[in-house]
Amino acid sequence: MTAVATGIGISRLGQVQIGTQDVERAADFYENVLGLKLLFKAPPGLAFFDCGGVRLMLDRPEKPEFNHPSSILYFAVPDIQAAHARMKEKGEKFEDEPHVIAKMPDHDLWMTFFRDSEGNLMGLMSEVKR
Repeated sequence: MTAVATGIGISRLGQVQIGTQDVERAADFYENVLGLKLLFKAPPGLAFFDCGGVRLMLDRPEKPEFNHPSSILYFAVPDIQAAHARMKEKGEKFEDEPHVIAKMPDHDLWMTFFRDSEGNLMGLMSEVKR
């Protein structure tokens, strides 16, 4: 059962657009470094990926005012240490090492940050049970 927000009836985040300068380069990164499933490509230079039911759309900015880094996306992973190691093996450079951001009552929230092929800051996050 999906919870529906009051107001206009939003039930979930459906799609996120990520600005790119080179859609093919970015598509390669999202598919082969992050391991996201490529759903489809569409002309003139769009690529769509599935991220746990949320669609990520890679696109070139249509206007100069849209040509800037995106909001930070936080990708949830079950084992942040293993994900970090696999990405480093593929040549990814990180802004930091995985570290605890917050200690919750029954788990620790871990994060680490990296940049995608287009320079957008991204995060990996993991909720680790104690």
